[in-house]
Order: sequence, then structure tokens, then C-alpha cells
Amino acid sequence: MSTSTQAPIVIVTTGGTIDKAYFDSLSTYQVGESVVARLLGIAHVTHPFRIVELLRKDSLELTDADRATLRETVASLESNQIVITHGTDTMTESAKMLAAVQGKTIVLTGALAPARFSESDATFNLGMAFAAVQALPPGVYITMNGNVFRGDAVRKDRKQGRFVADPGH
Repeated sequence: MSTSTQAPIVIVTTGGTIDKAYFDSLSTYQVGESVVARLLGIAHVTHPFRIVELLRKDSLELTDADRATLRETVASLESNQIVITHGTDTMTESAKMLAAVQGKTIVLTGALAPARFSESDATFNLGMAFAAVQALPPGVYITMNGNVFRGDAVRKDRKQGRFVADPGH
């Protein structure tokens, strides 16, 4: 149910594959302007949202200082519903750092192929994160490829090219 009195969901963008743009056959890329607003527009999303473009980095380039900035930014937001687009390689590290933020529902998502590619998982993953942040209780989660994981119980399985539950954490 959509009404104009709904609090906006805040989407914090950090870069990662979801926003990568490739320029040649040698896979030279840069993390470009976020595609989140365009994807939500194409999907005709009516729930209010606000985008905070925080970083434009591959997640392998994120530092502890970047993660601290992300945590501080999320903690300072008035919204209690936050989606974070993030590179998949270190998404779980950021999820662990965000566990210190209390009273908010935080959902991290990304893509294994850039949103600019026709066969990307980006649109589906973003839509799933947008829905999950509205339905889940406060905590930190990761949504990827049709699954919702607790942020402290998931890992990226590089061999399988997907995220899997990791109850050992």
C-alpha cells in the first residue's frame, strides 16, 4: 500500500559491480554514476526513496576508514530502512561492521554482473532488497539472487559464483 505519508527508504550507494561501466574488451572499467534511480524508475517504484551516493569504489578497494564512514552515515540517517548497494567481494565485511548500528533494518545488495549488462542480476537484487527492507525486522541482511541472509551468517562462494548460508559465523 503506497501513500505519500510513507517514510522514504534511503539507498546508500558505495559502488561495486552493480555500477561498473566497461570500456573495452580488456575489461577496463570504472565505477560510474549510480544506476539505482534509473532502475527504480524503470520498475515504476511508487514508494518514496532517497539516494545517498557515498562512494564509487570496487569493494576490494574499500578500506576500514570507508567502512567506518559507511557505518557513521547509516547510523546518522533519520530513516530506519536502508538499502546499501555494494560490491560483492567484501559485502560481508561491511555487513559485520554495520552490525553495531541498532534499531534499523539494513539490507546490502549488489550484482555479479553490471546493471548496464542486459543479463545482469542487478535489477532483481535491488528489487528484492527494496522489498526486504520493508518486511524484515531491524538488523543487517544481505539479499542476493533470490535469497535473504542474515549479514553475519553468509559468505560469497567464488567457485559457485553465488552467496551461500554460512551458519559457522
